[in-house]
Amino acid sequence: MKILVTGADGFIGSHLTEMLLDHNHEVRALSYYNSFNNWGWLEGIKHENLEVVSGDIRDANFCRQIVKDIDVIYHLAALIAIPYSYVAPDSYVDTNIRGTLNICQAAKDSNVKRILATSTSEVYGTAQYVPINEKHPKQPQSPYSASKIGADAMAMSFYNAFELPVTIVRPFNTYGPRQSARAIIPTIISQIASGIKEIKLGDLTPTRDFTFVKDTCKGFIEIADCKNAIGEEINIASNYEISMRDTLELIAKIMKSDVKFVEDTNRIRPKNSEVFRLWGDNSKIRALTGFKTGYSIENGLTETINWFLDKENLKRYKANIYNI
Repeated sequence: MKILVTGADGFIGSHLTEMLLDHNHEVRALSYYNSFNNWGWLEGIKHENLEVVSGDIRDANFCRQIVKDIDVIYHLAALIAIPYSYVAPDSYVDTNIRGTLNICQAAKDSNVKRILATSTSEVYGTAQYVPINEKHPKQPQSPYSASKIGADAMAMSFYNAFELPVTIVRPFNTYGPRQSARAIIPTIISQIASGIKEIKLGDLTPTRDFTFVKDTCKGFIEIADCKNAIGEEINIASNYEISMRDTLELIAKIMKSDVKFVEDTNRIRPKNSEVFRLWGDNSKIRALTGFKTGYSIENGLTETINWFLDKENLKRYKANIYNI
């Protein structure tokens, strides 16, 4: 099939692009336009079936152009950093909600066979019950999560109003090689790998359901192959819960480090904005596709750590600077 991946230059998008190419698909990979002609994490990925295009999903006409002749769209392009959404919420509405509208409208006009719109576990907010299934109430605890709730609703409106074959794919906390340092796991690893002895972090009491990036990408592809997933909202989760503190201690153990934790107030979310508990129920994706995770938290962290320990990879990160 001919596939469009928006946000292909990012963390999950680049891994998904590679996996789709390994499955012998033709991939049109959208990289966010910049004057440096830099393709993000797509740099270095060479394949005869890969077409990289640069642009911006906020431009409706551009979206109509890139969707032509496409069978399946994996829509991952978004602004995702929660702290930056406190600073620039308008940009999250423009990119996440209007960008999703543009992609859905273009997909409708081009009769695309499937569109997978990427959501986030942040739309659930702090768990009212666990594990969190797809019926859990949505709680906009940050401008970012509010924009993703809006984007999900926009995509589903096209399913209901126009029968656009949409699926909302909702990954929980994906981690792995190439992840931005705004997330806790690469923040910890990059600081330890850089020789820093006092690790600066925010609140360590929240829990998360971490899913290794290759498992997340596998979930995306299995959902795309499942016709019964059309019109559904589907979690991709490990059905596993671990606290930030335990994550820090596990990483330190694997890296054989005796680092100390220092609380950095700049990294602490406003009280009512922090999501204190996320534990995802993956029974729906298992029932629909037979999905199973292939990585334990220990195996996934080990592979991630080994990637960061490569000096060429580590030098891309500014371990001493807080990345919002």
